Amino acid sequence: MDTFEAIKTRRSIRAFKDKTIPRDILEKLVDAGRFAATARNVQPWKFVIVTDKNTLKKLADLAENGRFISGSAACIAVLCEETKYYLEDGCAATQNILVAAAAEKIGSCWVAGDKKPYAPAVNELLGAPDKLKLISMVALGYPQDADALKAADKISLKELIHWEKY
Repeated sequence: MDTFEAIKTRRSIRAFKDKTIPRDILEKLVDAGRFAATARNVQPWKFVIVTDKNTLKKLADLAENGRFISGSAACIAVLCEETKYYLEDGCAATQNILVAAAAEKIGSCWVAGDKKPYAPAVNELLGAPDKLKLISMVALGYPQDADALKAADKISLKELIHWEKY
């Protein structure tokens, strides 16, 4: 899929088919994450791929706005070492994963992690060191609705762009 098509069709999907995502595809999504922009090329990220249904349920129980994780095929936790720009770097990695998922026709939804009260419990559940900051959890799966991955209505470019000054 063309890059701009993947960007345009990326949507937040919260209802998934009961269908496994192949391991090589999950690795490809994380690979997209590791190629994200990173301040000073620090690359502070670590990724935990979860496919175990019991663990997915536990993650869903921890994240009040991520209950749908329990119905996903997989979830990628994006964690970062606490560097000066860890949040920016981790968010860039998360966005790359979301766009790569859309390119593979996999639904995804970003669940916040940084500064959330459940972040330490997620780290503990996943066996991640305390020094790592949970940036996001990305729920993944094939969308239940075949039309789910279509471009959303967006504000026109003309309404948003300003040249030289606002």
